Amino acid sequence: MTMTATAAYAFDVEDVEYLRHGDKPLLARVFKPRGPGPFPLVIDLHGGAWCNGDRLNDTPINEGLAKAGIAVAALDFRVPPEAGYPASPQDINYAIRWFKACAAQFNARPGKVGVIGISSGGHLGMLVGMRPDDPRYRAIKLEAKTDARIACMVLCWPVIDPLGRYNTAKAAKAKGGPYPEEFDRVLPLHDKYWGSEAAMAEGNPVMLLERGEQAELPPVLYLQGTADQVHPRPQLDRFVAQYRKHGGELELQFYEGEIQGWINRKPGTPNAVAAMNKIVDFVHSKLK
Repeated sequence: MTMTATAAYAFDVEDVEYLRHGDKPLLARVFKPRGPGPFPLVIDLHGGAWCNGDRLNDTPINEGLAKAGIAVAALDFRVPPEAGYPASPQDINYAIRWFKACAAQFNARPGKVGVIGISSGGHLGMLVGMRPDDPRYRAIKLEAKTDARIACMVLCWPVIDPLGRYNTAKAAKAKGGPYPEEFDRVLPLHDKYWGSEAAMAEGNPVMLLERGEQAELPPVLYLQGTADQVHPRPQLDRFVAQYRKHGGELELQFYEGEIQGWINRKPGTPNAVAAMNKIVDFVHSKLK
């Protein structure tokens, strides 16, 4: 029987410390369905142009997943001004390994997890998913012998090509005509997080594939609104083509008239419900 986002699991919510840098804890907000379990587990990575946001950003999505029998760990991770790239991939890589090791504590299925990433969080999840053994990302040691491989990836309007979005925004501003006002906000955040265009090219899922770099290719569900100008369509098309060309499984779903963020901003609307049902079915199918 197909699970839907309206399935009525009660759930509990708690904040847990999964990592500490000096005297600063990093917390995950964990949504735990009630029941015999064990349940599939996904790691949620918030957006905010790599510099803003926290584990509370995606609460509407995460509550919907928990109601559908999916455990969720929504992460805080290091962002500027505390640290730029590659600090957040290090925290995320560690979190995947830590939650695999601690799955029983959260009544989650052992051995594999999925990731759901929103905007810049989608970029980070895809990057870590493609490079689970990168020594830079794996720099934080964990005694438990788990790996950072993910079993599936849900991309919600990701910044899939950071350099491409940066150049698109700069060109639109230079042209002087109308452009999305978000470009004024995100351009300095690109600079703050990445530090250079070379870094935007290196930590780039699209260009990673175009360079022929060896990469893990977990199954992907990619969701985007047709009216989204902040996550440019040409970069989406390049990634989808490259991912499939290299043998990756990728399901692409567009939602008519939606801009970025519609699932969190407009929960309960037809497109948001349809997207949640799509995510729930995908996660249950990949994390059996």
